Amino acid sequence: MSKKPLKIVTIGGGSSYTPELVEGLIKRYDEMPVSDYWLVDIEEGKEKLEIVGALAKRMVEKAGVPMNIHLTLDRREALKDADFVTTQLRVGLLDARVKDERIPLSYGFLGQETNGAGGLFKALRTVPVILDIAKDMSELCPDAWLINFTNPAGIVTEALLRYGVHKKVVGVCNVPIGMEFGFADALGVDKERITVDFAGLNHMVYAERVYLDGRDVTSQLIDILTNNNSKSQTMANIAALDWDPATIKAFGVLPCPYHRYYYKKQEMLNHELEEFKNGKTRAEVVKEVEKRLFELYKNPELKDKPEELSRRGGAHYSDVACNVINGIYNDKNTIIAVNTRNNGTLKQFEDASAIEVSCYVGKNGPVPVETVTDLPIFAQGLAGQIKAFERLAAEAAYTGDYNTALAAMVTNPLVADDKKGRKLLNEMLLAHKDYLPQFKKVIDVLEKVERAEF
Repeated sequence: MSKKPLKIVTIGGGSSYTPELVEGLIKRYDEMPVSDYWLVDIEEGKEKLEIVGALAKRMVEKAGVPMNIHLTLDRREALKDADFVTTQLRVGLLDARVKDERIPLSYGFLGQETNGAGGLFKALRTVPVILDIAKDMSELCPDAWLINFTNPAGIVTEALLRYGVHKKVVGVCNVPIGMEFGFADALGVDKERITVDFAGLNHMVYAERVYLDGRDVTSQLIDILTNNNSKSQTMANIAALDWDPATIKAFGVLPCPYHRYYYKKQEMLNHELEEFKNGKTRAEVVKEVEKRLFELYKNPELKDKPEELSRRGGAHYSDVACNVINGIYNDKNTIIAVNTRNNGTLKQFEDASAIEVSCYVGKNGPVPVETVTDLPIFAQGLAGQIKAFERLAAEAAYTGDYNTALAAMVTNPLVADDKKGRKLLNEMLLAHKDYLPQFKKVIDVLEKVERAEF
């Protein structure tokens, strides 16, 4: 029996990540017959959309699959009767990310696009846009699943679950799958033989247990990784600072690369301050990588995803997103770590909260695997503080309430300073005012105060 052809929409289609998705859809065409793939962007992203769209068409033509690529700036046109919608947008583009990193560093705080003050402001800019997309979906494609890759994915998923009108939502991240590849490499086996019980929050997920052919090899893997720090796992966008072997053994679980911002806070801050002093934060590096990528994408002879894309920091993203779509579409019950509603899985969090956890992904969406257990005691305090931050950030983004935003800023452990935190909040509200309409009244007051001071 032939399968129903799929209509998939990617919002933020002009992203440099899109060739990853196109490659993933082509590889899985026999299982997921995508007849129409829509790439959507905004006016400011039109040029990039056209460049990426042309590459996507060349990739599809080379592969010989009957997938129609559509480009549009009209989101509602694209969403009509979609089966799946993926989101990978950046409100304010990379210039906003530069501010998210440089302004906190000027106060002596870590600047990072998903953690600390930078993560807060990316959420404040992004959540209202994602909620609007969810509202459109509830009207134009109510049965479609929203697969969100937009960072900070944990806060975005939290906001969608609490304030969104469209509830068929899955948050995805490439951190867990990157860890799986690293574990397989350390054990010298194919990744397909590895399964992992992940539990925690987005960019704060722990590998509780690692299985090789169904056998628990967590202790063995910890020994391998702590005895050979050359295998220290990280990502293209995070400094590869080695973990302290005794501490990882004391944990008894494996942290994710982003935990370096908390367990190696001073070292990470020193590293970023050095980059800041030399005038080049990660955001500015990414801008250079993007520029080179789009020059490659323009080449009419290029018909494959270029290897250089791996330097962008989103390796394996397409595998996660496409595996989620495949799991739902074909009711595969594939085990994938995703962001989803807690529903009692981790007892320290409310049922309504978003968590990142290993799930069976089938036709009804993600269902946490039964072997996942509560976080170890040592992790619960930090995870609880980050969840409080996520809750406050999602609420502030939705309501535009200054006090909630201030509470979120100061609650974050990478800030945790009342006076400097408030000054930082005010400066960043002014710096991002064009993308924070929900804070207009607050920003108007701040501008009057600023003018009065000068």
